[in-house]
Amino acid sequence: MGAGWGSILIIAFVAVLIFGPKKLPELGKAAGNTLREFKNATKGLAEEEDKDKKDADR
Repeated sequence: MGAGWGSILIIAFVAVLIFGPKKLPELGKAAGNTLREFKNATKGLAEEEDKDKKDADR
């Protein structure tokens, strides 16, 4: 069950009403940076786990 176009438009409209059109690009940039940092952190944890498994196999 995903969000349809109608739901996305309603969410976008409410976001513009709450934050204003000038603030939305800043919020989007901040959200993108947060997701990028989270992705890098999880990638680092996965690499560390793989390294630990290889060391345990020796």
